[in-house]
Amino acid sequence: MQNAIDDKIHEECGIFGIYDKSKAGNIASTVYYGLFALQHRGQEAAGIAVNHNREITLVRGLGLVSDVFKHKDLASMQGDIAIGHVRYSSGPFKGVENAQPITVNYAKGNLTVAHNGNITNSQALRTALENQGAIFHSNNDSEIICYLIARERLKCKTIEEAVANVVPMLKGAFSLLVMSPTKLIALRDPLGIRPLCMGYINESVVFASETCALETVGAKFERDIKPGEILVVSKDDMYSDMRFATDKSALCIFEHVYFARPDSTIDNQSVNEARMNAGKLLAMQYPVDADLVIGVPDSGLCSAIGYSAQSGIPYGTGLIKNRYIGRTFIQPTQAMRERSVALKLNALVSNVKGKRIVMIDDSIVRGTTLKNIVKLLKNAGATEVHVRISSPKFLYPCFYGTDIPDRSCLAAVKWTEEEIRQNLDADTLGFLKLESVKDIAPCSTADFCTACFDGKYPSCVDNTIDPQFIDKL
Repeated sequence: MQNAIDDKIHEECGIFGIYDKSKAGNIASTVYYGLFALQHRGQEAAGIAVNHNREITLVRGLGLVSDVFKHKDLASMQGDIAIGHVRYSSGPFKGVENAQPITVNYAKGNLTVAHNGNITNSQALRTALENQGAIFHSNNDSEIICYLIARERLKCKTIEEAVANVVPMLKGAFSLLVMSPTKLIALRDPLGIRPLCMGYINESVVFASETCALETVGAKFERDIKPGEILVVSKDDMYSDMRFATDKSALCIFEHVYFARPDSTIDNQSVNEARMNAGKLLAMQYPVDADLVIGVPDSGLCSAIGYSAQSGIPYGTGLIKNRYIGRTFIQPTQAMRERSVALKLNALVSNVKGKRIVMIDDSIVRGTTLKNIVKLLKNAGATEVHVRISSPKFLYPCFYGTDIPDRSCLAAVKWTEEEIRQNLDADTLGFLKLESVKDIAPCSTADFCTACFDGKYPSCVDNTIDPQFIDKL
């Protein structure tokens, strides 16, 4: 069942970790505030694991960060190393057993993993391992990764060597934090599909999905983790293993379009500037006579400012967002969905009445919610509503950790552009042109995955195990 008021795509998770070398404060509180800054990346579950003298304290649960953790929890979670996670589930597995981090105890001690992304061959790996007697307690990829690392560690001298042995077995997207009794390891898949960066609080090393989380906890940004890099932090050392690094990268373009917070910088590109660039491109590609440019809160606002700056049409507020409605608010009927949209968004009548409106949004997935927003504006007195979308048409599913549905659910697959416009009751409609999508991020040090637009997947997405690893499983 689709979300009634949030017909958007979603990204799986956000991760945060710290190796506290200064012992200056409560480590769990630092992770808590880091996760709070990453709350936009997942609202269904949250968790924090803290390592103290080789013992793990784990608190996780369903809901927002502020729902899961209480002050007494954080105060009691003392230690030197910690990782945290916020989760959004694209599938039916939403129980607390699928909350992260995942922690296991095994012959070498304990091991904790937090993962952002999606392993495309996870089912094949799970089946192979279960056929050998492995027992899993959840349905997420992270437990499979954790199991593989633990098993490899029994054959290796170090945890980082075990991690390096597992990386080639995994297909898909994975930004990972791995916590052993004495080390914190950060790694990014060889294509860098999901973001991961590092910074410092004095001597302490901090990792986060986005730079906004570093800033929230007072950490100074150092750099992005490179695609294929394994960065190992211990008590007295930190070093980088680049054996899987290549010149090829494929950051998900939707980090800049929608997922990331606008105050983050990913691979040297400001997210805010990327969204403004998208708006400017839309203004050049689809000019129109209008009186006011507005954005659909929140991800359409930056692009609306860009459209206004390029076109000369004034920018203003046309929609007010009720920030107390969560993403899990679901209603089963169309009438109830329309009412739900009104609960989340309301038109600012004094600004839109009698005006020709350019409305910017980041994407059209199914089109149901946007149709209701156009209706809100026209009911409020807008004489025209011109819809501009700051991404190309969604035509293909994603296998790397977003919940773009199968092709049969996508509006741009079911209908022509003119049919979508008619269905929205928009006066005109324009999508960012595919050939210019990468132009929104000219400062990026990464190339981009645009498979959801063009079907060109940067890596194999099949659910198979490479033959060279079958005998090792």
